[in-house]
Amino acid sequence: MGRYILRRLVLIPVTLLGILLITFVIAQFAPGGPVEQIIARATLGQMSTTMGISGGGDGGGMTSQALETAAAGQNTASYGLDPELIADLNRQFGFDKPLHERFISMVWNYVRLDLGESYFQDRPVLELVVERMPVSISLGFWSLLIIYGVSIPLGVAKAVRDGTPFDFTTSTVIFVAYAIPGFILAIALIVIFAGGNYFDLFPLRGLTSENWHELSWFGKITDYLWHLALPLIALTASGFATLTMLTKNSFLEEISKQFVLTARAKGLTERRVLYGHVFRNAMLIVIAGFPAAFVGILFTGSLLIEVIFSLNGMGLLSYEAVIKRDYPILLGTVFIFSLVGLVMHLIGDLTYVLVDRRIDFESR
Repeated sequence: MGRYILRRLVLIPVTLLGILLITFVIAQFAPGGPVEQIIARATLGQMSTTMGISGGGDGGGMTSQALETAAAGQNTASYGLDPELIADLNRQFGFDKPLHERFISMVWNYVRLDLGESYFQDRPVLELVVERMPVSISLGFWSLLIIYGVSIPLGVAKAVRDGTPFDFTTSTVIFVAYAIPGFILAIALIVIFAGGNYFDLFPLRGLTSENWHELSWFGKITDYLWHLALPLIALTASGFATLTMLTKNSFLEEISKQFVLTARAKGLTERRVLYGHVFRNAMLIVIAGFPAAFVGILFTGSLLIEVIFSLNGMGLLSYEAVIKRDYPILLGTVFIFSLVGLVMHLIGDLTYVLVDRRIDFESR
């Protein structure tokens, strides 16, 4: 097993390098880069001033959309932008260097955990990531804990009671919840419980109150959970169906095998049969999906929830970086996402071995 772990650890930097290379190339050739955005804003400002003066006599003027359309179709030089200014912008963002030099410099900085500095926020990317990480970890950790804590016992109960009214009722409930989009449920929760048209019971912004540091330890925990309640409901409501049915079907498949009949014939209790023999085999397929579920919920699945509830997490940070073409944040978050994902896949494989000692990745 040690050699297998070593091989996987060696593959992690190679895989990271490939992911960063692809992302870097796509980002460089995507239209509307940071220099182009600054030029467009400067051009738009000059056009707005010009149009405002010329149109002031009749109270007319152009809308911002019309100005942007006009700016997009004009040569920046015609609006007085000095070519030296454009060259200075390219030097400021490092675009005056060849692509391969920029990529090598970026990779070397990442090796030293230097993710660069944001183009538009004038702050180190690592600092922004550390600042936003608690929100994503809170949403991801508690969501997974709730989903796995409910779905696995519920799936086992459904397998044992297959075909009964309990099985039918719980299936109906979880599939109805699965059909409701998380952002729709989030909006409904805000309207009903967070100062909409009915009740004002829950806060709408952040993970803690402004006076959080003044509260007692019990008050801090209560305040934290109070802020998390609605986002977690919206994030987890649709997450039970897949895992519950996966657990149920895995248990049904294992229960029908010969070793279960043998265990029962030996006089073992039903609980011992289910959790001592069936559980390990049935959980293998559930464990297989854990790394992807963890990374998905932690970084991407909560984006809309973060926007709706004004939670500054990693998902929102990466989305804003894509919109603004803030390449250091974009590439830095991709690096963090990929590294966590690769490590979680390795942990998933190790968990396989812990659950079932018959699995040996090294011999394959």
